[in-house]
Amino acid sequence: MLERGLSYDALRAAGLGDVPKLLNMAAQVCDDWVDRNADRLAIIDLSEGPRKDITYSDLQKLSWQVQAELVARGVRSGDRVGVLLGQSPLCAAAHIAAWRMGAISVPLFKLFRHDALASRIANSGMQAVVSDEEGAKMLATFDLDIVLRSDLSDPVPQPSVQTNANDPAIIIYTSGTTGKPKGALHAHRMLSGHLPGVEISHDFLGLEGDVLWTPADWAWIGGLFDVLMPGLALGVPVVAARMARFNVEECINIVEQTSVKNVFFPPTALRMLRSESAQIDGLRSVASGGEPLGAEMLAWGRKSLGVEINEFYGQTECNMVASSCGALFTARPGAIGKAVPGFDVAVIDEDGVETDGEGDIAVRCGAPSMLLEYWNNPTETARKFRGDWLVMGDRGVIEDGFLRFVGRDDDVITSGGYRIGPSEIEDCLLTHSGVVTVGVVGKPDPLRTEIVKAYVVQKQGVNLSEIDLQTWVKDRLASYSYPREITFVDELPMTVTGKVIRKELKARATAEAKIDISKEQEAT
Repeated sequence: MLERGLSYDALRAAGLGDVPKLLNMAAQVCDDWVDRNADRLAIIDLSEGPRKDITYSDLQKLSWQVQAELVARGVRSGDRVGVLLGQSPLCAAAHIAAWRMGAISVPLFKLFRHDALASRIANSGMQAVVSDEEGAKMLATFDLDIVLRSDLSDPVPQPSVQTNANDPAIIIYTSGTTGKPKGALHAHRMLSGHLPGVEISHDFLGLEGDVLWTPADWAWIGGLFDVLMPGLALGVPVVAARMARFNVEECINIVEQTSVKNVFFPPTALRMLRSESAQIDGLRSVASGGEPLGAEMLAWGRKSLGVEINEFYGQTECNMVASSCGALFTARPGAIGKAVPGFDVAVIDEDGVETDGEGDIAVRCGAPSMLLEYWNNPTETARKFRGDWLVMGDRGVIEDGFLRFVGRDDDVITSGGYRIGPSEIEDCLLTHSGVVTVGVVGKPDPLRTEIVKAYVVQKQGVNLSEIDLQTWVKDRLASYSYPREITFVDELPMTVTGKVIRKELKARATAEAKIDISKEQEAT
């Protein structure tokens, strides 16, 4: 834990300290706690009905069961193990089991469809998947060993493989903004790098009575490493609750039922709460990340949530690198926050030199939460670095230590709290026999930040409908990433080398959004 009572500058000066050479995340989030206090509450489980309290001892035994079954299936150190589960103790136990045996876990999302699963399974070379009956049906066409809860035998203590801090532990796939999604390979030191940012984004998480929850799925880095694993490592009970989709009333019930004190709310969840004039009492901290919130949202948070919303910044490749912290300093309107203790965050130019003006947001190499590489992709790995810096792909400015986000340098679409890569959707649509070419961009939307918008050129003589192509994507990728709007066009703006100029399509979509808003205002 960060030392309480120090100023921000003092914490920055102290840094993170040295990460131990020998390190395994299974010990950090489970086994070490069992040695200290086996009966300590780890997870408040609402995933299967009435509340069930899971202690660290319970979690260890469940992970032993999973580990034994994986070993019986022939999984060994270095093998990849998929985890296709929603928020649940089994989800946590599956990752812990994989790490303890030296395997590499790969989180998978329940809203993925066949093509999205296939690309990740093939790229990672996955040997087995821990899932449930629903997941088993999704995986039926793949040649994989599937471990279900019903397969697990009585718990028997399982051995821990000795791992170094830099040994691979997990592959988390990016949004696939250019080409197919890339697998960010992270080491066992990853969690140590997340802890400071998680702590300060919750005004020093780990105080007596803290209980942590997020509506974000644990298949993503935001749910898994901004909430679940840091909470377990810090001894803060984490709530596991299934939500098919975000619902304001259900959200409030979860908070009240489990006495949640600390929440990570994605921006879309905050907007939905605000749109329904929700009031939540009893919270101690609220963190949010993924996109800037704006002064009005922060003011609403103070009034309706009773706390200062702390914004944080990061990405799958290097997360929790900057954050606000109301307990340390007053937030600056329009700024994300300051560099998290232990991270050197800067704005650099094309030559990798720090600049006082606008430039590329970058993090100095050596940060523990920084990826090792993109799995089996040395070309993209090399492109991610510029000299001594990892380039985040965003433009920004640093003013008096505060990081201000200017815009994205890529084409990622932020919709409903998800980061969606247009390339994967374009590739999916191009497999339809009636589509000649397609361009996908984000169209500004007041609720979701952006919606996925597709511009499609269809084959001559074909008469496609919007619903045809929406269903095509829903059935193959993920239910949240289908194009909510499709416009059929005669041609797309292209470069001389035949690439779609998304910048022009983005400008067109933005103009359409402004027209939509004007029409709504006229109607009211």
